[in-house]
Amino acid sequence: MLEDLSGKLESTLRKLRGYGKLTEKNISDALKDIRRALLEADVNYKVAKDFIQHVQEKSLGSEVINSVTPGQLIVKIVNDELIKLLGTSTTQMKSAGIPPSIIMVTGLQGSGKTTFSAKLALFLQKHGRKPMLAALDVYRPAAIQQLRILGENLHIPVYDEGVGDPLKIGMNAVADARKKMCDTVILDTAGRLHIDEQMMRELVDIKNRVRPHEILFVADGMTGQDAVNTAQEFADKLDFDGVVLSKMDGDSRGGAALSIRAVTGKPIKFLGIGEKPDAIEQFHPDRMASRILGMGDVVSLVEKAQDTFDQEKAEKLEQRLRRNEFTLEDFQDQLQQIKKMGSLESILSMIPGVGSQLKNAKVDTKAFSRTEAIINSMTLQERQKPNILNGSRRKRIANGSGTRVQDVNQLIKQYEQMKKMIKQMKGKSLKGMRNMPFNMA
Repeated sequence: MLEDLSGKLESTLRKLRGYGKLTEKNISDALKDIRRALLEADVNYKVAKDFIQHVQEKSLGSEVINSVTPGQLIVKIVNDELIKLLGTSTTQMKSAGIPPSIIMVTGLQGSGKTTFSAKLALFLQKHGRKPMLAALDVYRPAAIQQLRILGENLHIPVYDEGVGDPLKIGMNAVADARKKMCDTVILDTAGRLHIDEQMMRELVDIKNRVRPHEILFVADGMTGQDAVNTAQEFADKLDFDGVVLSKMDGDSRGGAALSIRAVTGKPIKFLGIGEKPDAIEQFHPDRMASRILGMGDVVSLVEKAQDTFDQEKAEKLEQRLRRNEFTLEDFQDQLQQIKKMGSLESILSMIPGVGSQLKNAKVDTKAFSRTEAIINSMTLQERQKPNILNGSRRKRIANGSGTRVQDVNQLIKQYEQMKKMIKQMKGKSLKGMRNMPFNMA
């Protein structure tokens, strides 16, 4: 996410931190590089200009020039201005005093509305809500079927009437949600390839009659300034409450994320970061600014871990570790827990100082799958007692998993290193955990 922009900003700020003393000249040169990086990332020209102006005004103050660590102060100034640009604080969604809360999802065709609607339903379900999806897109071929399949896979009810008037379908969906005791209705509305009056009139009618508590506009993060311009038109005619940036995991320059709030005045509320149903993040301006500047996002990483890891399994693993009974089955279980947190790149990018190195590092994205295949090719006895893995057994496992004997040997070596370290740490502090040899590449 925003790798190119992040890399260029980090490189420029690293130069500033390297200067023993800052002058107006080297500050000005650095700001030109930052401005160029923003424009290349497709940030709105006026937004980039205003951002640089604000940073320049604060950077040229005497407290910065005369500071002992002027480079660090400018990094803080850039970080603070990024947070302001992105929205200052996290904006929560509105909810109804008397259920159900009605959320209306809008946007152009192909922006990812239907997929986001399902992701949002799952997100709310994980947070204790009982959502219902409603199919109001009666125009796009297979749109209703797509929502049905998504709802079925996630075990979330979907209300649809097939063809019909989207306004009536929306009103009937709200009534049905009340009967089924669902506290949230997510309306997946129709889009077009471009804005037209008929579509906007339909959306305005739904807004006026169904009275949603929250209207979200889904913008394709890969379309750059086009997404910003479309968002502005929707804001003018529909006055939505918040923005969702979809496809932020793709090869996007990221300008929409930095421009859309400044141009529309509407807060960003969610990010779509992948194709999986749980690939959605609530938007936090301070965390995003930290990621852009290569400072990681430890808070989000911890939250992901808390949402993913099974407390009961963790307690059982702790007991096994105390008894020195760590097996390859435990090793595999930990891999599966990590996989649930998302891609390896997304996890590493949240660790301070690591994200900036990813661009030049070779991350083996198939490492987890290869490791799981090797362990799955073992018998139960072999997983529980890896010491019986002689040469012939390892050759059989390699053939069964489609890997090489060297891969099997490497996995066993990693397991033995981990087991040895766990034994050394037994009864001591976990200070050494940070150096755990878990190199899967």
